[in-house]
Amino acid sequence: MASTLLQTISQDERERAIFRSRKKFSMDIASDMATAKDIGIQEGIAIMVRKLKEDGEMSIEAIARLSGLSIAEIEDL
Repeated sequence: MASTLLQTISQDERERAIFRSRKKFSMDIASDMATAKDIGIQEGIAIMVRKLKEDGEMSIEAIARLSGLSIAEIEDL
């Protein structure tokens, strides 16, 4: 089955184009998901930092150390 599919794809330019298109679509989806995950993580960190700043019990330096953000980034939030 797989070898027959491979032979069909390799012999037909249209099938190769379809295969490449599907592969690109799959890779684009994976990339979009990774980007969305990164954005979600950054938004979560920003929410946490804002709440810690509002609470006022933790120093900006401690928040910076724990969040990985710079003091300037924390002050901007």
